[in-house]
Amino acid sequence: MEANQVDQLLMIYGNKLPASSLPVVRERLLNMDYNVANMAFGQMKDPTISLILSILVGGYGVDRIYIGDVGLGVLKLLTCGGCSIWWLVDMFLIMDRTREKNLEELVGNVVF
Repeated sequence: MEANQVDQLLMIYGNKLPASSLPVVRERLLNMDYNVANMAFGQMKDPTISLILSILVGGYGVDRIYIGDVGLGVLKLLTCGGCSIWWLVDMFLIMDRTREKNLEELVGNVVF
């Protein structure tokens, strides 16, 4: 893939990945096909949506289920958001966790 295509993908989808991982992802994207990379980035979860879900229905575990942590989401549902403590903590941490899960999905699903 060309450098300008990699820069385009990172400009569009860079907010869905941890900032510290962008240089490594950029180097790996240079060796990939554009269509495969674009499809992988298109399947990522949006951190802003996960924050909104956490604020509105985070006590029911919907935010964790959205990012793929189904077990934690069900546990959060059964404990009423960890007696609202887990819900409060997740409002501050869910965006970073969403970015980490996106990176895990990108590395796990795409062969670099």
